Amino acid sequence: MDQTLSSKSRCADALAPQVSAASPQPGDALLLVDMQRDFLPGGSLAVPQGADILPHVKAWIERFRRAGLPIYASRDWHPPHHFSFHEQGGPWPIHCVAGTPGAAFAKDLQLPTATIVVSKGQAQDAEAYSAFEGTELEQSLRQQAVRRLCVAGLALEYCVLNSVLDALQRGFAVRLLSAAVAALNVQPGDAEQALQKMRDAGAQIDVER
Repeated sequence: MDQTLSSKSRCADALAPQVSAASPQPGDALLLVDMQRDFLPGGSLAVPQGADILPHVKAWIERFRRAGLPIYASRDWHPPHHFSFHEQGGPWPIHCVAGTPGAAFAKDLQLPTATIVVSKGQAQDAEAYSAFEGTELEQSLRQQAVRRLCVAGLALEYCVLNSVLDALQRGFAVRLLSAAVAALNVQPGDAEQALQKMRDAGAQIDVER
């Protein structure tokens, strides 16, 4: 069974270092951000190119599984009337309501049984773009002696960006697996701005896209 961390009990600049597709190293952990059905094509808040990253995400899962390194998967796990939903005056359609099919992970993701699931956004009146917000993710990472997070998932300029920035602020190194992320791009240029913010903060950005 998946280990679960719930938010009640516990998803540089242009000169910043860039890396190519190298194997994970001891001290690394993989963080999959919100790879849920509602964020994939056909979902209520679909990232247009979300399905395109699935093969890359699955390849990274397999690399970490073979290396015996930790894998984390964050998920939005909202109550039915979360304040961010349109019906409550929020910016988003209803999505990832806890226990619904849309909140489930992508069908073909094939998460290993040892994957640690991080549930976020469970409070009725609080947003939680970052996988660190309201969860025990940091505590778990430190318990496993993680020094660097390799980050993939959805959506680049929201939950991925905030998770990366929070990780850096907490002293973790971050490698963004750029072929394994996709953006909503609600406004033109959102993805590029998000990447620049991560570079400016010190994240490593893979050369491949």
